[in-house]
Amino acid sequence: MYCTLHCIRTSLRVAAQAHGHHLPAPALCALRTLRTSPACLTNAIATPPLDGAPKQYSPKVQQLVNDIASLTLLEVSDLNELLKKTLNIQDVGIMPMGAMAAAPSAGAAPAAEEDAAPAKKEKTHFTVKLTELKAEDKVKLIKEVKNCMQGLNLVQAKKLVESLPQEIRANVSKEEAEKLKTALEAAGGTVVLE
Repeated sequence: MYCTLHCIRTSLRVAAQAHGHHLPAPALCALRTLRTSPACLTNAIATPPLDGAPKQYSPKVQQLVNDIASLTLLEVSDLNELLKKTLNIQDVGIMPMGAMAAAPSAGAAPAAEEDAAPAKKEKTHFTVKLTELKAEDKVKLIKEVKNCMQGLNLVQAKKLVESLPQEIRANVSKEEAEKLKTALEAAGGTVVLE
C-alpha cells in the first residue's frame, strides 16, 4: 500500500514540475490529498480479527438469521421454493454412488455384467477374535496375547483372556490374521476371523 501511494505521489510531483504547476484541477486535488495523507494508512484500513476471535456480523445479517430461525417448517419450505425461483437455482436429484456404476452405457452393459459375475469381492481385512481357551494352556495363552497386542502388560493380558470372547486385533491383512490365528491356537485358544 505504501509503495503504491509513493509511486502515485512521485508521478504527480514529476507531472506538476514538468507542466510548471499548470495541472488540471483533478490532478492538483489528488496531489494535495496525497501530500496531506499519512504515509502509513493504519487508521484507514481496519485490521482483520485474530484467528481465535469471534467474527462480528452486521446487524442486518443477525436480524436475517433470527427471522429465518423463527420460521416454521412450512414457511422454510416456501422460503426455499421462492429462493430457488428468484435465484434461478434448479433442483438436482441426489444420485447414490453405486447408481453411476450400475447404469453404464448400453453397449458396455453386457461386458460389465460378465466381468462382475466371476470376480467376487474377496475380503482383504479381518478382525481376529479370541473366543475360547483350554484351561490347562491359560498361562501360555496369556503370554501369547501379551506378545500379539502391543502395549499390553501381563495383568492386562490376563484380564483380557479371562473375559472372553475378546477382539485381539481389528482391520488386519489376511496374512497377518492367519499368523495370529496360528499362534493363538498353538497356545491353546480358539480363534475366529471375521
